[in-house]
Amino acid sequence: MKRRELLLGGAAAAAFGALASEKPEKGAARIGLSPVFVDDQLAFLTNWRSYLEQALERPVQFVQRRSYREIMDLLLEQRLEFAWICGYPYVRNRAELQLVAVPVSEGRPTYHSYLLVPATDRGTNSILDLRGKVFAFSDPDSNSGFLYPNYELVSLAEPPDRFFGKTFFTWAHRNTVEAIAAGLAHGGAVDSYVWETLRRYRPETAAHTRVAARSPEFGHTPFVARRGVPSRDWLALQRALTGMRDSPSGRALLEKLNLDGFVPGADSLYEGIARMMAAVKGVALHAPTA
Repeated sequence: MKRRELLLGGAAAAAFGALASEKPEKGAARIGLSPVFVDDQLAFLTNWRSYLEQALERPVQFVQRRSYREIMDLLLEQRLEFAWICGYPYVRNRAELQLVAVPVSEGRPTYHSYLLVPATDRGTNSILDLRGKVFAFSDPDSNSGFLYPNYELVSLAEPPDRFFGKTFFTWAHRNTVEAIAAGLAHGGAVDSYVWETLRRYRPETAAHTRVAARSPEFGHTPFVARRGVPSRDWLALQRALTGMRDSPSGRALLEKLNLDGFVPGADSLYEGIARMMAAVKGVALHAPTA
């Protein structure tokens, strides 16, 4: 099996692994998640579910999907009440969603898009240095892994759909880091929070990559509720998430996630994403070639 097939095929299998049955559980708070990047995913989600069930005093069912688009579809079809998503789909569907909580890492409810290259590449200092090269996108609905690099090219008067020689989706930021570390791409764009967490817990992987450039700050990946969820329910989840740092079990979970905690957050955190969306509207963005 080719290295790329092994890397991405194994990641996809992990992403589709279910913690619980897809059959809705009566009275459960259904929470959508894209792939969780902790190594002991099953154990972590089991412990997080137990924490939330105790805090909410009701069953909790995690529903995992490979992409943000699949999670958003389930939210809009009212098959989920809540989800942990990216700021890009949140801004695009803001009329249908309610902000519940925002993660805090390194003391701030924000993160960056990192332009990553192999550690052996000491010459790349901007996206312009990757013209004609192989580039890894994380997800078409990712701000840091898709919208921002395309916006950057538009800002530099470069046509995003013709700039790179070849592109592909990895479907998770961790997969993008691993693809670059394995030499499957000359560069890629990832969520800084994920890369910094891998540097902490998987330094042998992060060490094979280098941060060539950093974006401005963006609002961190939000926890949301779909419109129509009773206010008492989303407020209960908000209290459960923001209260994690106040208990030993909650702090242990935050440690695994490499987060300081969660805060209620504000819509203003996502105005930068809204401006980028407006700037690329009508522009042919780069469609993956593989």
